[in-house]
Amino acid sequence: MLKRSLNQNSEEPKFSVSPAAEDIAPGQGTLGQEAWRKFRRNRQALFGSVVLLIIVLSVLLGLFIYSTPINKIDFAQSAHPPSWEHPFGTNDLGQDILARLLYGGRISIAVGIFSMLVAILLGTFIGAISGFYGGLLDMMLMRFTDLCLALPRLPLLLLVIFLFRDPIKAIAGQEVGIFVLIVLIVGGLNWMGVARLVRSGFLTVREMEFVTAARALGASPQRLIWVHILPNVMSPVLVAATLSVSNAIITESTLSFFGLGFPPDVPTWGRMLYDGQNFLEFAPHMVLFPGTAIFLTVLSINYIGDGLRDALDARLS
Repeated sequence: MLKRSLNQNSEEPKFSVSPAAEDIAPGQGTLGQEAWRKFRRNRQALFGSVVLLIIVLSVLLGLFIYSTPINKIDFAQSAHPPSWEHPFGTNDLGQDILARLLYGGRISIAVGIFSMLVAILLGTFIGAISGFYGGLLDMMLMRFTDLCLALPRLPLLLLVIFLFRDPIKAIAGQEVGIFVLIVLIVGGLNWMGVARLVRSGFLTVREMEFVTAARALGASPQRLIWVHILPNVMSPVLVAATLSVSNAIITESTLSFFGLGFPPDVPTWGRMLYDGQNFLEFAPHMVLFPGTAIFLTVLSINYIGDGLRDALDARLS
């Protein structure tokens, strides 16, 4: 009885209980770890990453495994449906669609990536200068940006390609010249949204205390722009970069569909759609496979862009 009474009167020991691992995980790691945690929770973003990885590996390594010539003409195999010999069928010239699809994917994805780089570099430079200096320079640059946004892109793109295609081909060669021209024009018509994003970020970050402290310590305007402010406004730019890749791929496909892109012997996905449009009734596979490749690539990139936007947004847990 005495032992029981003592146990009842004695105070229970108090222990500090640590929170569960899942309770401390959000917000406790570095910014990169937190962004990765959010990104991998997004099933659509993971799906897009896996599909895009498969597509990229296929176009980079596929022709080493499937070594059928892309421009071999065989009229005896003209417009044949998919078979063991030609898994994706053949086109009107008897050329293997799978081989041309793998080869064309390299060009279409390269156009998307390099066009994105042009748009990001140009938009970041204009947006940074505009947002940092403000005043009259900001007004002039933003009015120029608004003017570029107001221009009809597709007619302007077709006009510029039509005017400069032959001079560029004469200087750099047919395939390389068309590639450079398309990259510069597509990237040059997609920088405006990036410029607005960067300018908006600069207007916010340039008034923060760490920027004021760096300015008081004698940091030059160039150092303030590229070292102190720009790294803090790159999150929306990364999202815009992913979406710019998909826009560039669609634009290149549109140009090739109108016959103003790469020549017939360079099988980009858009050019394959253009070549197969007259054979839809009896050979729909000629447009089915390149169309599906464009659809899956653009969809995957958009899913990744949405995942990055959610992962890099500090307001979302």
